[in-house]
Amino acid sequence: MVIDPGSDPAKIVEQCRPYQIRYLVCTHGHRNHAGAKEEVRELVGGETALSLLDAKQYLRSADRYLIDGDQLTFGDFAMEVIFTPGHSPGSLCFKVGNHLFTGDTLRAGDLGPTDLPDVDLPRQVTAVLSRLLSLPENTVIYPGHGPTSTVGQERRQNVVVELLRRAG
Repeated sequence: MVIDPGSDPAKIVEQCRPYQIRYLVCTHGHRNHAGAKEEVRELVGGETALSLLDAKQYLRSADRYLIDGDQLTFGDFAMEVIFTPGHSPGSLCFKVGNHLFTGDTLRAGDLGPTDLPDVDLPRQVTAVLSRLLSLPENTVIYPGHGPTSTVGQERRQNVVVELLRRAG
């Protein structure tokens, strides 16, 4: 599975060389997370997938449109789709075991960019608090940008969570 084939298709293809790719999935439709999916698919195969909301918003097509609770299997793994709107209308996160791929919904210590025209900050904060930080604290978070974290670390150190605590 390739998550967020945004750019540099040659590098992605090189990383995929030893594997048979079943899916190319996008956490959201922004160019830096979905821009290279068609070119990568042409080179390595696989089925493309993202949310229908983002496909419509950003004029992106896919072989499959994902919704909350969908499961995609690959090899011995199953990936659960978690709907986390806010950063984009159809933002998704992907959970495989205790690993969580968050795109731009959640980053270590913060949220993804909130200054874009289509960001709905209250929805993004609600999604992070109710859908992501409710997961077990040892869940490892892999954001689309920046260092990894865990749910436990984000509960204790995320600036947005801290601001909400103070606002009370």
